[in-house]
Amino acid sequence: MDTMLTLIITATFQTLYMSVISTLLASFIGFFLAVILILTSNDGLSPNRYVYATLDVIVNTLRSFPFIILIIVLFPITKFVVGRYTGENAAIVPLTIGTAPFIARLIESAFKEVDRSIIEAARSFGASKVQIVFRVLLPEAFPSIILSITLTLIIVIGFSAMAGAVGAGGLGAVAKQYGYDGFRADILFYTVVILIVMVQCFQSIGNFIYKLIKH
Repeated sequence: MDTMLTLIITATFQTLYMSVISTLLASFIGFFLAVILILTSNDGLSPNRYVYATLDVIVNTLRSFPFIILIIVLFPITKFVVGRYTGENAAIVPLTIGTAPFIARLIESAFKEVDRSIIEAARSFGASKVQIVFRVLLPEAFPSIILSITLTLIIVIGFSAMAGAVGAGGLGAVAKQYGYDGFRADILFYTVVILIVMVQCFQSIGNFIYKLIKH
């Protein structure tokens, strides 16, 4: 029992590690993808239909991949970046690539919700595009971006459990190896409960930060 408890605790930290790091990396990449999308859109500050159309296709293509297939497709890239296919560090690569386009769309939507009159006012005062992005769009959309990151983190937790079933480690690996394959319903129950608690905690933290910033 002590061994199994240690295993579950270790797997929980592995899942947290994979999920948090992947979400941070995906948020960073997604933010800059969203900035390019919002700038090059038809009503953006630097309209460019070719850049927008190309990036739009790339983002939509990556979003359409089922995650389990994406893991397999990205094996060569994962091997090149991390040096191996399995383990929590290897899982960060497909988790990041798989969720970056998703959060890019969420952040783009948050930017689009910003009142156009505020942007036009900033332009009339001579603000540069960089200033408008970081001093107007980002502060105005920040509460919504926090909710977007929270939602992404919750999705990544689910993806990490799926990745665990194919060698990434974490709670997914424990649930499959010891719960499903080992016919241990109690292990399956524990992993599900931990995942639910994890999601509830992160959602509560995200909601708290959102309310704190919004007010």
